Amino acid sequence: MAKKKTTSSKSETLDFTKYVRWFWIIFLGGIASVVLLFLLASWGALGEMPDYTRLENPETNLATEIISSDEETLGKFYFDDNRTPIGYEDLPKNLVDALVATEDIRFYEHSGIDARGTLRAITSLGGSGGASTISQQVARQLFVGVRSSNIFEALTQKIKEWVIAIRLERQYTKEEIIAMYFNIYDFGNNGDGIRSASNIYFNKEPRDLELKESAMLVGMFKNSSLYNPIPSRNPVGVKNRRNVVLAQMMKYEFISEEVKDSLQNTELDLDFSPENHREGIATYFREYLRGFMKEWANKEENRKPDGSKYDLYSDGLKVFTTIDSRMQQYAEDAVAQHMPRLQAEFDNQNTPDRNKTAPFLELDASEVKKLMNDGMKRGERWRILKNQGKSDKEIRASFEKPTDMRIFKWVDGKASEVDTIMKPIDSMRYYKSFLRPGMMSMDPLTGHVKAWVGGMNYKHFQYDMVKQGARQVGSTFKPFVYATAIDQLQFSPCDSFPRTQITIEANKFGNPEPWTVKNSDGNYSGKQTLKDALASSTNTVTARLMNEIGPQPVVQMAKKLGITAEILPVPAIALGTPDISIYEMVAAYSTFANKGVYNKPVMVTRIEDKNGTVLYQFAPESKDVLSEEVAYVTVNLMEGVTQAGSGKRLRHNSSWLAKSAVYKEIMTGYPYELKNPIAGKTGTTQNQSDGWFMGMVPNLVTGVWVGAEDRAAHFRTIHYGQGASMALPIWGLYMKACYADETLNVSDGRFEKPSNLKIDINCEARDEGDIGGNGSPADEFDTDF
Repeated sequence: MAKKKTTSSKSETLDFTKYVRWFWIIFLGGIASVVLLFLLASWGALGEMPDYTRLENPETNLATEIISSDEETLGKFYFDDNRTPIGYEDLPKNLVDALVATEDIRFYEHSGIDARGTLRAITSLGGSGGASTISQQVARQLFVGVRSSNIFEALTQKIKEWVIAIRLERQYTKEEIIAMYFNIYDFGNNGDGIRSASNIYFNKEPRDLELKESAMLVGMFKNSSLYNPIPSRNPVGVKNRRNVVLAQMMKYEFISEEVKDSLQNTELDLDFSPENHREGIATYFREYLRGFMKEWANKEENRKPDGSKYDLYSDGLKVFTTIDSRMQQYAEDAVAQHMPRLQAEFDNQNTPDRNKTAPFLELDASEVKKLMNDGMKRGERWRILKNQGKSDKEIRASFEKPTDMRIFKWVDGKASEVDTIMKPIDSMRYYKSFLRPGMMSMDPLTGHVKAWVGGMNYKHFQYDMVKQGARQVGSTFKPFVYATAIDQLQFSPCDSFPRTQITIEANKFGNPEPWTVKNSDGNYSGKQTLKDALASSTNTVTARLMNEIGPQPVVQMAKKLGITAEILPVPAIALGTPDISIYEMVAAYSTFANKGVYNKPVMVTRIEDKNGTVLYQFAPESKDVLSEEVAYVTVNLMEGVTQAGSGKRLRHNSSWLAKSAVYKEIMTGYPYELKNPIAGKTGTTQNQSDGWFMGMVPNLVTGVWVGAEDRAAHFRTIHYGQGASMALPIWGLYMKACYADETLNVSDGRFEKPSNLKIDINCEARDEGDIGGNGSPADEFDTDF
């Protein structure tokens, strides 16, 4: 019996040894298989793997960023990815804490794979708790892609994800990986990356995010579609998810329970500021810049090292501009304050009972029909339908079919969109009834453009009136005539000329017919000094100057001042018949303020690639046009316009406005009370179709134009239709805001007088009432035609 027992024990021992051996074979084989899988994955056997070059430079589309002179982001250019990466140092601590507490609490302890989290996920079969570390999530988003529904492919992806996560941990610091994660995530609504998301949802930079705002954004990592607050299809879920993040932060002692409880009861408090090409600040300038950048990228000398073109929408360029975001905002605010008031009065004068052809004047029914037909053929709708093969008859018929649309409208003094049903032809006429503004502001000493407002709403009025548009300039052209006369004949502002009517005979200066000039106020008595004549915009005095010097020298002067528009050398240009853009007018006037030196306007100072390498640096383009003496005397003449002429309302206060029955409807709240030296010129064209004001202080020149799309749409009378009523208020509001912001250092001093000034400018002082009547607002007409 004892022998049998011994045999049995040996057998059991052999069986146990066999089991142990198989256990180790399976265990070690499993480990070897895992190691082999990792090796195969790292060698690319399970699919393409990023090499160290790609790990160092992951392929992400980066938006081109437009940066103002005061280092604010004006906007971006992108197609799909509105992404502008930032560094870890730009992330607030509460944002990083929220991420670690919610997504990977042991992030600083592991090397890419959290063994404890992975084991937990395996044992729970995915029931509770995830195994993906922050590094793995970065790997998945940058290199692996969306998880496959196929189990085998999903497992393969997971293995690749682990390998890449470990590589990322070797190549980057923990801080760099966190920054990378925030930069690559898509938060929805064009919020690609944390910087875009922070600006879009809360209208602030990431560094300024409050704790509850950070918690909401981190909560979106779970599912940016499900937990997206705009549009909020799951408002309770969004708030609950934010509160989960706060609870996690409390659990891991990043915040106290009291802080968690206080924040969980608050609302999201969004400040939704969508980032797209049609909204935001400086929209018209940004569209100009798009064309500038495309032209720059197409030049051979601006290619990448490999010879390819830079992509404006994905290469992460940084474009540094001269636009000052503060001044740009003040300019847009001035337009937004004045235009609805002016429009309200225009609409009041164009009700059906007052104007049967509204908004057009001086046109009969057949002329209106022709105007509308021409407008149809120039429009986007016609072009699209024509490209689709539609006949003219079919296209015209489409303009008569009522359609759902969103239209622009001033509502309670604010730009708004209104849903309506309207025929496209009626929509055309509706938009033609709007007065439109254009404005540009420039430092004459450097040529740097500080503000650019091409219209009042880019989404609905996309034609840029700063550089694309060119309109008759009226009396704002007269300083070019005066400057030419001073330059050639050394006239003084104190020299007097008769106001009497003048006719320039036929064939003189190539003029085919006699040209008789009239003053709109009908006053032809006495004499006026040149300073008085420019201040009151006396046409006959300007015509006498033209008769002395001839139109050709004036055209040459305008060309030297940077005017590229065609100007016929005929006497009538003295009254401002040429069509010129605001862009060129501001640059030309800046020459006077800059002591006779013309600076070509500058909008871009430099361009950098995503790594900060400078690709473009602007070179100033300047030229001497006038002597310092002639420039100063011309400025001195224009100072008279704001001292005693059509621009003197810039100096009026609220008590003066209260006495003005004519202007109170559109000028209430406009007491500019500017006391510093200002040189300027108003301009009003035939039938009040265009209103201009050009204003200068020593370090800032600003031009403003207001008018309708068609010259036939205008105010009936000069009371509202003159440049001093249409354009000057925008200039005054803008400058008042600029002066209130002392950080801008806009000059309130005198224009510098040349040390060798020989031309006499010390004319005898006059009473305000000597020009145009008794000095009342109604007498301050801009007699431009």
